[in-house]
Amino acid sequence: MKNVTLHNFFILDGFSELGALRPFLFIPFSILFVVSLSANFLLLYVVAVQRSLHSPMCILMAAMALVDLSIPVFCIPHMLLSFLLDWRGISLTGCLVQMFFIHFAGTCQSTLLVWMALDRYFAICKPLTYHERMAFPRFLKFMVPLVVRNVLLNSVLVGLVGTLSFCASNVMNHCFCEHMALVQLACGSTAINNLVGLLTIFLNPVADFIFIAGSYVVIFSSVLKSGKSGARALHTCVTHIVVITASLTIALVAFLSYRITNGLPAAVRVFISTLYMLFPSCFNPIIYGLRTAEIRKHILITLTC
Repeated sequence: MKNVTLHNFFILDGFSELGALRPFLFIPFSILFVVSLSANFLLLYVVAVQRSLHSPMCILMAAMALVDLSIPVFCIPHMLLSFLLDWRGISLTGCLVQMFFIHFAGTCQSTLLVWMALDRYFAICKPLTYHERMAFPRFLKFMVPLVVRNVLLNSVLVGLVGTLSFCASNVMNHCFCEHMALVQLACGSTAINNLVGLLTIFLNPVADFIFIAGSYVVIFSSVLKSGKSGARALHTCVTHIVVITASLTIALVAFLSYRITNGLPAAVRVFISTLYMLFPSCFNPIIYGLRTAEIRKHILITLTC
């Protein structure tokens, strides 16, 4: 071990296969970054200033916009500088901090989708007690356990990475500090890191998806059994289902691409992970704005003033 160099500084070398074409990635990614910031800020502004939009569901949409706004901020500016000015370096501490906030914000996306499913369940299956159940003091009992879960899981995940020694290489084939991309550079056994990573996937996006799917089975069963017209219920739920499908599918593909043996080229894995950072943050506010009539009306008014 005396001749082994331990690294505490890393090179983020994602898309290095493109060679001289790599700097041109600045253009599409900067456009997506501006779209993400603009769309989410507009949704936040409209919900904040319009008192008629201060319903529980709209507030949850605004919270999702805040999370979608924060995820690119943690990684995209550094990535754009890397493309434009070739600034690829990051310290181990900076890498762990970036990793924690990216993964924590990602788990908050999943948690907000669960809260939205609860909102739809109470609105459609328990309409007479909806406002009582969605009152903030009572809703806290659903909020607090999931937030605590997110903090604990991500703290353990990142804390375990911080205990590793890195001697294999200090070149990370990624554009930001993704958990497994960094773990793969460690010396010795990383079995516990792989196990905790898979456990985090199961206890967060997978468990949340199972809960959300179950809640929608109950919702649609209730609508069919009650003999009501399901058109309105379906319309209010379709937006949520579209966002869930897009967000969780990309998240699971991004997480599992590093953990399942496959023939994916490194550049494809990096692209999928980067897409997970940017696509939901661009996609979610546009879908909410287009499909939610009240929000769409106020956005059009704001843009035409």
